[in-house]
Amino acid sequence: MDKQLLLRSAFASVLAVTAVSASTSALAAEKEKCYGVAKAGTNDCANASGTHSCAGQAKTDMDSNEWKYVASGSCEKMGGGKTVEAAKKAIMMKQDGMAKKEEKKS
Repeated sequence: MDKQLLLRSAFASVLAVTAVSASTSALAAEKEKCYGVAKAGTNDCANASGTHSCAGQAKTDMDSNEWKYVASGSCEKMGGGKTVEAAKKAIMMKQDGMAKKEEKKS
């Protein structure tokens, strides 16, 4: 085999791997883990409490232990948190706000 051809092939492989990893990193930077926003069956992976280890196994909507990837910067706007504790706090604040609205209606 021609040495020059071998070198060109190796160089092309390195360029391809670099391009793929750069685009993967860019996509990861555009997403963040958000706890407390996944609907039942739509979580992205294992939950924080360790009761399951796969995507799509969330049993309830908006469980603070379940997470999914969302666009960077949108987690809090959706009512979730970047940690389990932040999600619990956001869910409690949302529930308090709904309870206060109900009190005003009465």
